[in-house]
Amino acid sequence: MAPPNFILSNVRIFTGTSTIESGHITIKNGLIATVSAGAPPADTDIPILSKPGHTVVPGLIDAHMHADKGQALALTQSLAFGVTTVMDMHNETVNVHKLKKLASDKKDEAADFKAAGVAATIDGGWPMPVVMAHDKSEETAAEIATWPKLASVAEAEAYVARNLSPAGGADYIKLMHESGAALGQAFPKPSLDIQKAVIAATHAAGHVAVAHCLARADTLEVLSLGVNGLAHTFIDEPVSQAIVDAYKNTGAWCSPTLALLGSFTKEGAAVAERFANDERVKGKLTEKGHATLCRCMGFSREGATVENAYGTVRRLKAEGVPIIVGSDSAGPGLGTAWGATFHHELYLLVKECGFSPEEALHAGTALTAKLFGWKDRGEIAEGLKADLVLMEGNPLDDINATLNIRSVWRDGIQAKEFH
Repeated sequence: MAPPNFILSNVRIFTGTSTIESGHITIKNGLIATVSAGAPPADTDIPILSKPGHTVVPGLIDAHMHADKGQALALTQSLAFGVTTVMDMHNETVNVHKLKKLASDKKDEAADFKAAGVAATIDGGWPMPVVMAHDKSEETAAEIATWPKLASVAEAEAYVARNLSPAGGADYIKLMHESGAALGQAFPKPSLDIQKAVIAATHAAGHVAVAHCLARADTLEVLSLGVNGLAHTFIDEPVSQAIVDAYKNTGAWCSPTLALLGSFTKEGAAVAERFANDERVKGKLTEKGHATLCRCMGFSREGATVENAYGTVRRLKAEGVPIIVGSDSAGPGLGTAWGATFHHELYLLVKECGFSPEEALHAGTALTAKLFGWKDRGEIAEGLKADLVLMEGNPLDDINATLNIRSVWRDGIQAKEFH
């Protein structure tokens, strides 16, 4: 499918880093050709779409999701919510290749797909216990049987090489460093030697290493090993100076997944249900997806609070630690929905964590692309992919306006939902 050439005119433009109050964007051959204030040239022969009262932002990048069991809906529903790139944080290799092909073949239907491949798991470690507790099907048991059971440094190094190879299909590596402390459980977790080997091998290959932790002590441990970023913040304890120092010394970033953590503690139930029943959301969800978004996981131990997470993000932001936007949405993930939870996360960053709407949108576009080294997306700039979202109103004033989506383009191709 050849992308059309066109001009978006008379729109507010958030480039990912700055704002043009009224300008135009020229799209040619799926790329952004020009970005400028004011009106387009009067003598142009390219079709013009004039949208006064609207804002154009870069395609949103969900830095944490799961297209479990290779579900195409994860990519199609995400695109409908303006998420043009999704970042899967644990999936079987067969699903990775299936979804990358879908993303390549159906740019008008599916978000682009980046993947950690299968995470660096150990026998009996996260997420095996939580998956098996809620899904005892033969299909899921067969999937778990394919996961790594790393037991040595040599196995860790071989895993990284295999996962980052064309056969593995991974774009970055995900570590699981979960003791279960925040959940009132005790899970085996990899040794620090194994984790250090995974991170070192990932960096030697020129890729980013991301770690899962839900407890403060686990977070401190994995930060000490030089991981690039955390796929969650923690809920079991308040932020400490040691956490701040560890983030700053390592130069790591955090994708806090606040909506998901509110589901863990059940404290986010009211806001999640409000999002689920917003007609801008409900109309894009399946009946099952709506029901899932209206429920909470309730996995946390007594005393764990989502305020611990909010307070940590506020402190990290004040200290200059980069914060990016990830939903941790998954098919069985109670309190989440592909695409929709990204907007919920933006809302929580603004309403609970001291972000301006512009800072939150930067965190969900340009900043994520920069931290992962993707130089072809994340901003509205000359030569980059024409991944664009048209929103009615001004989301830079009101973060709720991010759901006023009127059109989405991926590589200059308009999503079918908006034809």
